[in-house]
Amino acid sequence: MFAVLKTGGKQYKVQSGDVLRVEKLAAEAGETVQFNEILMLDGQVGAPIVDGAAVQATVIDQIKGDKVIHFVKRRRKHGSQRTKGHRQQLTLLRVTEILASGGAETGVKAAIGAGSVAGAPAAEPKAAKAKAPKAAEAAEAAGDDLKKLPGVGPAMERKLHEAGVTRFAQIAAWTDEQVAAMDTRLGLKGKIVNDGWVALAKDLAGKA
Repeated sequence: MFAVLKTGGKQYKVQSGDVLRVEKLAAEAGETVQFNEILMLDGQVGAPIVDGAAVQATVIDQIKGDKVIHFVKRRRKHGSQRTKGHRQQLTLLRVTEILASGGAETGVKAAIGAGSVAGAPAAEPKAAKAKAPKAAEAAEAAGDDLKKLPGVGPAMERKLHEAGVTRFAQIAAWTDEQVAAMDTRLGLKGKIVNDGWVALAKDLAGKA
């Protein structure tokens, strides 16, 4: 019995006892792994895979392929050349069994590539990301309308939110040192004092 399996984007025709090299799998030497993407089993062609079929193999070793030299030289560019070497990481396997059915019930570890996303943490669903508001937007939703202060538009209000200022009561409690520090941080050039933000914020805080 022979089977055609798919792994690492390549197809391999195998029989029991065959030794083959495939792109590196997440498995240790001595482990048994199972290939579940079987495209053909004897004369039976899958659609696209053969239901229930599987190929089991024992990992012999993790090895590297032959070195491949990649040389690039660009014409008419003085000294523009580069040489790179590469050795593909591979897994050496011995096919132990070909199953025509019951592959899903064996409980044998699936043959997964070492770089497979299956081992990576799951990405946060887009819906969850959409529900998580940005810090500035959350502050805007929970705080006062700072645009009531002279010279404060949407852009300046956003900067205040980013600085942690969301309520009139916070501005009303600023000391002279805090006023100077915030004026410098936001590049207001004396606007806080000249426009009387602190006094106006005290009045607005009392009305909130």
